[in-house]
Amino acid sequence: MSGGVEWALHCCVVLTATEGPAPAARLAELHDVSPSYLAKQLQALSRTGLVQSVQGKAGGHVLTRSPALITVLDIVEAVDGPEPAFVCTEIRQRGPMATPPEACTAPCAISRAMGRAETAWRKTLRSITVADLATDVTSDYGPGASGHLGRTSTWLNTASTQVPSGH
Repeated sequence: MSGGVEWALHCCVVLTATEGPAPAARLAELHDVSPSYLAKQLQALSRTGLVQSVQGKAGGHVLTRSPALITVLDIVEAVDGPEPAFVCTEIRQRGPMATPPEACTAPCAISRAMGRAETAWRKTLRSITVADLATDVTSDYGPGASGHLGRTSTWLNTASTQVPSGH
C-alpha cells in the first residue's frame, strides 16, 4: 500500500470538520507534506468522486458525500487502485522442480492464504468509515480534545502567517 493512502485518509478526516472548502496548500502545510505530492492524492480522490475541488478565492476541497458513506476501502482503491495486494505469479511452475501447468488446476496454498487475507483485509476496510476515523482521531487527543478537528478547520481556512518551509 502506498504512502499516499495515509495522506488521503488524513485529509478526508480533516475534511469532515471543515465548514467550507479546505485549500490544498493548507492541507499540505498542516500535514507537512509536499503540496505536489498531496495534490496527486487529492486528484485521485477527485477522479473517483470522493472529494470535489471548488474553484475561487475561497476554494479548496470538500467531501462529496457524508463521511459515514465513505469507507477506508474507498480511499485505498481511489489512491492505489482496486487491484489485489498479492498477485500470484505461479512460482510453482518455475525452476528445476516445476509443476506442469496442467497439474496446477487450483490455486496453491500460498495463493489461497493470501486470497483469504486479502478478503478479510478488504472486508475490514469496507467496515470502517471516514466518520468512524474522525471520531477515533478526536478521541486519540484525550480529554478536552473534542474541538481538535474544529480548530484544525479554523486553521485551514485562515491565511497562513508562516513563510513556506520549502515544500
